[in-house]
Amino acid sequence: MKILVTGTAGFIGFHLAKQLLERGDEVVGLDSINDYYDINLKYARLAECGVGRAEVAYGKIIKSSKYSLYRFIQLELEDRESVARLFAEERFERVCNLAAQAGVRYSLANPYAYIDSNIMGFMNILENCRHNTIKHLVYASSSSVYGLNEKMPFSTSDSVDHPISLYAASKKANELMAHSYSHLFGLPTTGLRFFTVYGPWGRPDMALFIFTKAILEGKPIDVFNNGNMRRDFTYIDDIVKGIVYVLDKIPSGNPVWTGMDPDPGSSHSPYRLYNIGNSSPVSLMDFIREIEKNLGRKAILNLLPLQDGDVPATWADIVPLNHDTGYEPSVKVPEGIKNFLAWHTEFYKK
Repeated sequence: MKILVTGTAGFIGFHLAKQLLERGDEVVGLDSINDYYDINLKYARLAECGVGRAEVAYGKIIKSSKYSLYRFIQLELEDRESVARLFAEERFERVCNLAAQAGVRYSLANPYAYIDSNIMGFMNILENCRHNTIKHLVYASSSSVYGLNEKMPFSTSDSVDHPISLYAASKKANELMAHSYSHLFGLPTTGLRFFTVYGPWGRPDMALFIFTKAILEGKPIDVFNNGNMRRDFTYIDDIVKGIVYVLDKIPSGNPVWTGMDPDPGSSHSPYRLYNIGNSSPVSLMDFIREIEKNLGRKAILNLLPLQDGDVPATWADIVPLNHDTGYEPSVKVPEGIKNFLAWHTEFYKK
Protein backbone atom coordinates (compact mmCIF):
# COMPACT_ATOMS: atom_id res chain seq x y z
CA MET A 1 0.00 0.00 0.00
CA LYS A 2 0.95 3.65 -0.33
CA ILE A 3 0.60 5.20 3.11
CA LEU A 4 1.02 8.72 4.46
CA VAL A 5 2.40 8.64 7.99
CA THR A 6 2.48 12.00 9.73
CA GLY A 7 4.83 12.59 12.64
CA THR A 8 7.68 10.43 11.32
CA ALA A 9 10.37 12.47 13.08
CA GLY A 10 8.45 11.70 16.27
CA PHE A 11 8.65 8.69 18.53
CA ILE A 12 5.73 6.53 17.40
CA GLY A 13 5.73 7.70 13.77
CA PHE A 14 9.42 6.85 13.38
CA HIS A 15 8.90 3.28 14.60
CA LEU A 16 5.72 2.83 12.54
CA ALA A 17 7.35 4.04 9.33
CA LYS A 18 10.20 1.54 9.77
CA GLN A 19 7.77 -1.32 10.41
CA LEU A 20 5.67 -0.51 7.34
CA LEU A 21 8.75 -0.15 5.15
CA GLU A 22 10.15 -3.45 6.36
CA ARG A 23 6.96 -5.25 5.36
CA GLY A 24 7.05 -3.66 1.89
CA ASP A 25 4.66 -0.71 2.03
CA GLU A 26 5.45 2.57 0.28
CA VAL A 27 5.59 5.33 2.89
CA VAL A 28 5.61 9.10 2.64
CA GLY A 29 6.59 10.56 6.01
CA LEU A 30 5.63 14.05 7.12
CA ASP A 31 6.74 16.11 10.11
CA SER A 32 7.02 19.77 11.04
CA ILE A 33 10.17 19.12 13.13
CA ASN A 34 9.10 21.70 15.71
CA ASP A 35 11.19 22.49 18.78
CA TYR A 36 8.80 21.17 21.45
CA TYR A 37 11.73 18.95 22.43
CA ASP A 38 15.30 18.43 21.20
CA ILE A 39 15.27 18.58 17.40
CA ASN A 40 18.59 16.73 17.32
CA LEU A 41 16.75 13.60 18.44
CA LYS A 42 14.16 14.14 15.71
CA TYR A 43 16.83 14.50 13.04
CA ALA A 44 18.59 11.40 14.41
CA ARG A 45 15.38 9.42 13.93
CA LEU A 46 15.13 10.68 10.36
CA ALA A 47 18.77 9.74 9.76
CA GLU A 48 18.00 6.18 10.92
CA CYS A 49 15.52 6.06 8.05
CA GLY A 50 18.00 7.44 5.52
CA VAL A 51 16.98 11.11 5.57
CA GLY A 52 19.94 13.42 6.20
CA ARG A 53 19.54 16.66 8.12
CA ALA A 54 21.27 18.73 5.46
CA GLU A 55 18.71 17.58 2.88
CA VAL A 56 15.64 18.69 4.83
CA ALA A 57 13.92 21.85 3.61
CA TYR A 58 10.32 22.92 4.10
CA GLY A 59 8.04 21.52 1.42
CA LYS A 60 10.75 19.46 -0.28
CA ILE A 61 10.25 15.73 -0.86
CA ILE A 62 13.40 13.79 0.05
CA LYS A 63 14.17 10.24 -1.02
CA SER A 64 15.60 7.95 1.65
CA SER A 65 19.10 6.59 1.08
CA LYS A 66 18.19 3.50 3.13
CA TYR A 67 14.67 2.52 2.05
CA SER A 68 13.74 2.62 -1.63
CA LEU A 69 10.05 2.99 -0.75
CA TYR A 70 10.46 5.88 1.72
CA ARG A 71 10.25 9.61 1.10
CA PHE A 72 10.00 12.42 3.64
CA ILE A 73 8.62 15.96 3.58
CA GLN A 74 8.79 18.68 6.20
CA LEU A 75 5.34 20.29 6.45
CA GLU A 76 3.05 21.75 9.07
CA LEU A 77 -0.38 20.13 9.04
CA GLU A 78 -2.04 23.53 9.37
CA ASP A 79 -0.47 24.59 6.04
CA ARG A 80 -3.67 24.04 4.09
CA GLU A 81 -2.42 24.58 0.55
CA SER A 82 0.75 22.50 0.91
CA VAL A 83 -1.08 19.57 2.53
CA ALA A 84 -3.74 19.64 -0.19
CA ARG A 85 -1.04 19.65 -2.87
CA LEU A 86 0.70 16.67 -1.27
CA PHE A 87 -2.52 14.61 -1.20
CA ALA A 88 -3.39 15.51 -4.78
CA GLU A 89 0.06 14.61 -6.11
CA GLU A 90 0.69 11.44 -4.13
CA ARG A 91 -2.72 9.70 -4.21
CA PHE A 92 -2.35 7.84 -0.95
CA GLU A 93 -4.40 4.74 -0.20
CA ARG A 94 -4.31 5.06 3.59
CA VAL A 95 -3.30 7.70 6.11
CA CYS A 96 -1.98 7.32 9.64
CA ASN A 97 -2.02 10.68 11.41
CA LEU A 98 0.36 10.62 14.39
CA ALA A 99 1.50 14.25 14.12
CA ALA A 100 0.19 16.42 16.95
CA GLN A 101 1.25 18.84 19.62
CA ALA A 102 1.79 16.46 22.51
CA GLY A 103 2.08 16.94 26.26
CA VAL A 104 -0.48 17.51 29.01
CA ARG A 105 1.51 20.01 31.07
CA TYR A 106 2.75 21.97 28.05
CA SER A 107 -0.89 22.63 27.10
CA LEU A 108 -1.40 24.67 30.28
CA ALA A 109 1.09 27.30 29.10
CA ASN A 110 0.89 27.00 25.30
CA PRO A 111 -2.77 26.40 24.42
CA TYR A 112 -2.72 27.86 20.91
CA ALA A 113 -0.17 25.26 19.77
CA TYR A 114 -2.83 22.59 20.35
CA ILE A 115 -5.50 24.43 18.38
CA ASP A 116 -3.16 25.02 15.43
CA SER A 117 -1.79 21.48 15.16
CA ASN A 118 -4.40 19.23 16.73
CA ILE A 119 -7.55 20.98 15.52
CA MET A 120 -6.67 22.93 12.36
CA GLY A 121 -4.10 20.35 11.30
CA PHE A 122 -6.51 17.47 11.80
CA MET A 123 -9.20 19.37 9.91
CA ASN A 124 -6.86 19.50 6.91
CA ILE A 125 -6.22 15.76 7.19
CA LEU A 126 -9.95 15.01 7.24
CA GLU A 127 -10.76 17.30 4.30
CA ASN A 128 -8.00 15.84 2.15
CA CYS A 129 -8.95 12.27 3.04
CA ARG A 130 -12.51 13.12 2.00
CA HIS A 131 -11.57 14.68 -1.33
CA ASN A 132 -8.95 12.07 -2.25
CA THR A 133 -10.98 8.92 -1.52
CA ILE A 134 -8.65 7.64 1.20
CA LYS A 135 -9.63 4.06 2.04
CA HIS A 136 -8.83 4.32 5.77
CA LEU A 137 -7.74 7.09 8.12
CA VAL A 138 -6.12 5.93 11.36
CA TYR A 139 -5.31 8.68 13.85
CA ALA A 140 -3.76 9.07 17.27
CA SER A 141 -6.01 9.85 20.19
CA SER A 142 -4.89 9.47 23.81
CA SER A 143 -5.71 7.88 27.14
CA SER A 144 -5.89 11.49 28.38
CA VAL A 145 -9.44 11.73 27.00
CA TYR A 146 -10.68 9.69 29.99
CA GLY A 147 -10.09 12.74 32.18
CA LEU A 148 -12.10 12.53 35.40
CA ASN A 149 -13.28 8.96 34.70
CA GLU A 150 -12.55 6.66 37.65
CA LYS A 151 -14.13 3.36 36.54
CA MET A 152 -11.32 0.95 35.70
CA PRO A 153 -10.26 -0.32 33.25
CA PHE A 154 -10.94 2.58 30.89
CA SER A 155 -13.31 1.44 28.14
CA THR A 156 -14.12 2.97 24.77
CA SER A 157 -17.76 2.25 25.63
CA ASP A 158 -17.59 4.79 28.48
CA SER A 159 -18.40 8.48 28.07
CA VAL A 160 -15.36 10.77 27.99
CA ASP A 161 -16.96 14.16 28.42
CA HIS A 162 -14.80 15.50 31.25
CA PRO A 163 -11.25 16.14 29.97
CA ILE A 164 -8.91 17.92 32.39
CA SER A 165 -6.42 19.44 29.94
CA LEU A 166 -6.67 21.21 26.61
CA TYR A 167 -4.51 18.45 25.12
CA ALA A 168 -7.13 15.87 26.14
CA ALA A 169 -9.93 18.10 24.85
CA SER A 170 -8.18 18.42 21.48
CA LYS A 171 -7.94 14.63 21.20
CA LYS A 172 -11.60 14.21 22.12
CA ALA A 173 -12.38 16.83 19.47
CA ASN A 174 -10.46 14.76 16.91
CA GLU A 175 -12.65 11.75 17.68
CA LEU A 176 -15.82 13.84 17.23
CA MET A 177 -14.55 15.42 14.01
CA ALA A 178 -13.65 11.99 12.63
CA HIS A 179 -17.11 10.65 13.41
CA SER A 180 -18.78 13.50 11.56
CA TYR A 181 -16.71 12.73 8.45
CA SER A 182 -17.39 9.01 8.74
CA HIS A 183 -21.12 9.76 9.01
CA LEU A 184 -21.39 12.46 6.35
CA PHE A 185 -18.95 11.18 3.75
CA GLY A 186 -18.49 7.49 4.50
CA LEU A 187 -14.81 8.02 5.32
CA PRO A 188 -13.57 4.99 7.30
CA THR A 189 -11.80 6.29 10.43
CA THR A 190 -10.22 4.57 13.42
CA GLY A 191 -9.00 6.45 16.49
CA LEU A 192 -6.36 4.91 18.75
CA ARG A 193 -6.13 5.89 22.40
CA PHE A 194 -2.49 5.29 23.31
CA PHE A 195 -1.52 4.52 26.89
CA THR A 196 1.85 5.86 28.18
CA VAL A 197 4.13 4.76 25.36
CA TYR A 198 7.82 4.17 26.18
CA GLY A 199 10.89 2.53 24.67
CA PRO A 200 14.00 3.24 22.57
CA TRP A 201 14.01 6.56 20.71
CA GLY A 202 11.35 7.83 23.14
CA ARG A 203 10.36 11.40 23.91
CA PRO A 204 12.56 13.39 26.33
CA ASP A 205 9.48 14.90 28.02
CA MET A 206 8.22 11.48 29.14
CA ALA A 207 8.83 9.96 32.57
CA LEU A 208 11.32 7.24 31.60
CA PHE A 209 13.58 9.69 29.76
CA ILE A 210 13.35 12.34 32.49
CA PHE A 211 13.98 9.88 35.32
CA THR A 212 16.93 8.23 33.58
CA LYS A 213 18.66 11.53 32.85
CA ALA A 214 18.18 12.83 36.39
CA ILE A 215 19.37 9.63 38.08
CA LEU A 216 22.49 9.49 35.90
CA GLU A 217 23.25 13.13 36.73
CA GLY A 218 22.57 12.69 40.45
CA LYS A 219 19.69 15.17 40.34
CA PRO A 220 16.30 14.81 42.08
CA ILE A 221 13.27 13.64 40.12
CA ASP A 222 9.82 15.14 40.59
CA VAL A 223 7.38 12.43 41.66
CA PHE A 224 3.82 13.70 41.53
CA ASN A 225 0.91 12.66 43.73
CA ASN A 226 3.60 11.65 46.25
CA GLY A 227 4.31 8.60 44.12
CA ASN A 228 0.74 7.28 44.28
CA MET A 229 0.39 7.00 40.53
CA ARG A 230 -0.30 3.99 38.35
CA ARG A 231 0.25 3.96 34.61
CA ASP A 232 -0.51 1.43 31.89
CA PHE A 233 3.01 1.67 30.44
CA THR A 234 2.99 0.28 26.89
CA TYR A 235 6.13 -0.65 25.00
CA ILE A 236 6.63 0.91 21.58
CA ASP A 237 6.78 -2.41 19.69
CA ASP A 238 3.35 -3.36 21.07
CA ILE A 239 1.95 0.04 20.09
CA VAL A 240 3.26 -0.28 16.52
CA LYS A 241 1.96 -3.84 16.25
CA GLY A 242 -1.50 -2.57 17.21
CA ILE A 243 -1.39 0.30 14.71
CA VAL A 244 -0.44 -2.04 11.86
CA TYR A 245 -3.24 -4.45 12.78
CA VAL A 246 -5.72 -1.57 12.74
CA LEU A 247 -4.45 -0.06 9.47
CA ASP A 248 -5.20 -3.38 7.81
CA LYS A 249 -8.73 -3.57 9.26
CA ILE A 250 -11.03 -1.03 7.65
CA PRO A 251 -14.04 -0.40 9.91
CA SER A 252 -17.62 -0.86 8.80
CA GLY A 253 -20.70 0.24 10.66
CA ASN A 254 -21.72 -1.55 13.83
CA PRO A 255 -25.01 -3.30 12.86
CA VAL A 256 -26.30 -3.36 16.45
CA TRP A 257 -25.48 0.28 17.23
CA THR A 258 -28.51 2.25 18.38
CA GLY A 259 -29.09 5.87 19.21
CA MET A 260 -31.30 4.75 22.08
CA ASP A 261 -28.20 3.45 23.87
CA PRO A 262 -25.27 4.85 21.86
CA ASP A 263 -21.90 3.13 22.18
CA PRO A 264 -19.25 5.90 22.05
CA GLY A 265 -16.65 3.51 20.64
CA SER A 266 -18.51 2.63 17.44
CA SER A 267 -21.32 3.83 15.16
CA HIS A 268 -23.64 2.97 12.30
CA SER A 269 -20.95 4.73 10.25
CA PRO A 270 -17.48 3.28 9.39
CA TYR A 271 -16.01 4.60 12.62
CA ARG A 272 -14.14 2.87 15.45
CA LEU A 273 -12.21 3.71 18.60
CA TYR A 274 -9.72 1.41 20.34
CA ASN A 275 -7.48 1.54 23.37
CA ILE A 276 -3.91 0.40 22.74
CA GLY A 277 -2.28 -0.37 26.06
CA ASN A 278 -0.56 -3.07 28.04
CA SER A 279 -3.68 -3.59 30.19
CA SER A 280 -1.42 -4.12 33.21
CA PRO A 281 -0.96 -0.93 35.27
CA VAL A 282 2.33 -0.47 37.14
CA SER A 283 2.88 1.80 40.12
CA LEU A 284 5.16 4.75 39.46
CA MET A 285 7.37 3.77 42.39
CA ASP A 286 7.85 0.25 41.00
CA PHE A 287 8.70 1.81 37.63
CA ILE A 288 11.35 4.00 39.28
CA ARG A 289 12.78 1.03 41.21
CA GLU A 290 13.17 -0.89 37.95
CA ILE A 291 15.17 2.01 36.47
CA GLU A 292 17.31 2.17 39.63
CA LYS A 293 17.99 -1.56 39.44
CA ASN A 294 19.16 -1.36 35.84
CA LEU A 295 21.29 1.74 36.38
CA GLY A 296 22.72 0.55 39.70
CA ARG A 297 21.92 3.94 41.23
CA LYS A 298 19.29 5.29 43.62
CA ALA A 299 16.94 8.08 42.62
CA ILE A 300 16.62 11.24 44.70
CA LEU A 301 12.87 11.67 45.07
CA ASN A 302 11.15 15.05 45.21
CA LEU A 303 7.61 14.12 46.27
CA LEU A 304 4.97 16.56 45.03
CA PRO A 305 1.15 16.76 44.93
CA LEU A 306 -0.85 15.76 41.85
CA GLN A 307 -0.30 18.32 39.12
CA ASP A 308 -3.01 20.07 37.11
CA GLY A 309 -3.96 18.01 34.07
CA ASP A 310 -2.66 14.71 35.49
CA VAL A 311 -4.75 11.72 36.53
CA PRO A 312 -3.72 9.32 39.31
CA ALA A 313 -4.18 6.11 37.30
CA THR A 314 -4.69 4.70 33.80
CA TRP A 315 -5.66 1.20 32.72
CA ALA A 316 -6.67 0.17 29.19
CA ASP A 317 -9.47 -2.21 28.38
CA ILE A 318 -8.07 -3.82 25.22
CA VAL A 319 -10.72 -6.53 24.80
CA PRO A 320 -12.32 -4.92 21.70
CA LEU A 321 -8.94 -4.54 19.97
CA ASN A 322 -8.05 -8.13 20.82
CA HIS A 323 -11.41 -9.35 19.56
CA ASP A 324 -11.19 -7.49 16.25
CA THR A 325 -7.48 -7.88 15.44
CA GLY A 326 -5.94 -10.46 17.78
CA TYR A 327 -3.78 -7.78 19.43
CA GLU A 328 -1.87 -9.00 22.50
CA PRO A 329 0.86 -6.94 24.18
CA SER A 330 3.98 -8.99 24.80
CA VAL A 331 6.65 -6.75 26.37
CA LYS A 332 6.63 -6.39 30.16
CA VAL A 333 7.97 -3.28 31.90
CA PRO A 334 11.28 -4.82 33.12
CA GLU A 335 12.20 -5.88 29.57
CA GLY A 336 11.03 -2.58 28.10
CA ILE A 337 13.06 -0.48 30.54
CA LYS A 338 16.13 -2.63 29.91
CA ASN A 339 15.77 -2.10 26.14
CA PHE A 340 15.34 1.64 26.55
CA LEU A 341 18.39 1.99 28.77
CA ALA A 342 20.53 0.00 26.33
CA TRP A 343 19.48 2.37 23.54
CA HIS A 344 19.95 5.46 25.76
CA THR A 345 23.50 4.42 26.68
CA GLU A 346 24.47 3.77 23.07
CA PHE A 347 22.79 6.89 21.67
CA TYR A 348 24.29 9.36 24.12
CA LYS A 349 27.69 7.70 23.91
CA LYS A 350 27.80 9.22 20.43
